[in-house]
Amino acid sequence: MSTASVDVAARAWTRLEWSALDPAARGRALTRPVQVVAQATRDAVASVLAAVRERGDDALRELTARFDQVELARFEVSDAEFAVAEAAVAPDLRQAMVDAASRIEAFHRAGMATGYAVDTAPGVRCERMVRPVPRVGLYVPAGSAPLPSTALMLCVPAKLAGCREVVLCTPPRADGSADPAVLVAARLVGVDRVFKLGGAQAVAALAFGTASVPRVDKVFGPGNSYVDEAKRQVAQSGAAAIDMPAGPSEVLVIADEGADPAFVAADLLSQAEHGPDSQVLLLSDSATLVDRVEAQLAVQLAALPRADIARRALSASRLVRVDSLEEAFAISNAYAPEHLILALREPRAWLDRVEAAGSVFLGDWTPEALGDYCSGTNHVLPTNGAARAWSGVSVASFQNFVSVQAASREGIRAIGDCAVTMARAERLDAHANAVVLRLQAARA
Repeated sequence: MSTASVDVAARAWTRLEWSALDPAARGRALTRPVQVVAQATRDAVASVLAAVRERGDDALRELTARFDQVELARFEVSDAEFAVAEAAVAPDLRQAMVDAASRIEAFHRAGMATGYAVDTAPGVRCERMVRPVPRVGLYVPAGSAPLPSTALMLCVPAKLAGCREVVLCTPPRADGSADPAVLVAARLVGVDRVFKLGGAQAVAALAFGTASVPRVDKVFGPGNSYVDEAKRQVAQSGAAAIDMPAGPSEVLVIADEGADPAFVAADLLSQAEHGPDSQVLLLSDSATLVDRVEAQLAVQLAALPRADIARRALSASRLVRVDSLEEAFAISNAYAPEHLILALREPRAWLDRVEAAGSVFLGDWTPEALGDYCSGTNHVLPTNGAARAWSGVSVASFQNFVSVQAASREGIRAIGDCAVTMARAERLDAHANAVVLRLQAARA
C-alpha cells in the first residue's frame, strides 16, 4: 500500500523523515502540545489557587459553577449517594473492577519496600524505617470520560501503604452527582471519603484545605494541563507534595516491518482519544509499515465515537520514519514517553535500550490498554518528559523512608576520627567539636 491511499490534505497527523530534519525541526517534532500554551495555563491556574486559598468553600462553589456548570451545596459524597451508585453500576463492570483491583494489589504488594538495619562499624547501627504518608489526596479525572480505573490505581497502593487518611476528589456530573463507577471503585478498595470537585480547584482544596475539604500532605493523580500545573504550583509553594507531573496522556510506538498495522493504529488512537492535548508518536524503520498504519488510522478514526477529540490530538502527533531501530530508541529516550510500546519481533531483546519511559509494553499482544485497566501495573505515570527522572505510582509513592542511626561508646571511638577529619576539611569546626567532645569522653 502506498501513501497515495491516504489523502494528504485529510491527514490529521504529520508524517516525517527523521533524516531530513535539522536539529531545530527535530526539536519541534517532539514538542508536546502543553508546552505551547504553558504560560497561559500557569496564569489561569495561579488565579484559581489564590481564590481557593483565600476564600475556601465559597471559591470552590463559584469555580464549580463556572467550570462544571453545576451548583453544589455540599461537596462530600453522602452514604445515600454511594448506595445509588452501587445500584447504578452493572454487575459485569463491578466484577471487572474487582478482578482488576486484585491484580493491581498483587503487583504492588510484591514490590513493597521493607525496613532494614545494618552495622556499618562495631557499635554503629544504621537503619531505615518505612512510614506511610499520613494524609493523602487522590484526584480522579472525570471530564469527557470518567476514569474509575484511576480510582483503583491510586486507592489500592494508598491502602497497602497504610495511609491514615485517604480522600478522593472527582469532578461532578451535570446533575451534581459523582460518576457511579468511580464511587464504586473507591469503596471496593476501602476509600469512602469522596468530594465532588474537579480541575485545579480540587488540587487547591486538597493542598490548602477548606472548611469542607481536609488538607493533605501529598496530592496524587493524573489530569489535564490545568490539573498538572496546579500540582506543580502547590508543590512549589510548599503547601503539599505531589506524586509526579502527570498531565495529558502520551504514547510512543516503536514498530518494525513485521508489526500489525491495525494494532499499531489502534494503540495510537487509544491515547489520542483521551483529550485534544494528548500526543502520539510512531517511530519505524519501515516506510511500508508507516504507509499501512496511516491507512489504518484513517479507517479506525472514522469509526470512533470520540473521533473529534482524537483528530485534534493527532494534529500534534507524528508518524516518523527513522533509518534504524537504534535511532528510534535514541529518539524515544530523549522524548521519555509516558507509555512506550515495542511492536517488535523480539521486543525483550531491545528492552535494555530503554532508558526513560513511564511504562513499557512488549510485543504485538500487549496493548497499552491492558496497563490502563487490569494487567496490574499502575497507569498513573510521569508525562511531558518527566519519565527521565520520575517513576510511576507505587506503594513507595505513599510512604516515607526515615533513616536512623545509633552509636555506642565503642561506635564513636570506631568512626569518630573519620567524622572529625572530614568536618575540619570542610571548615565546619562546630561539627568537629560535637564529635571531639564525645571522643574525649569515650576514651577517658
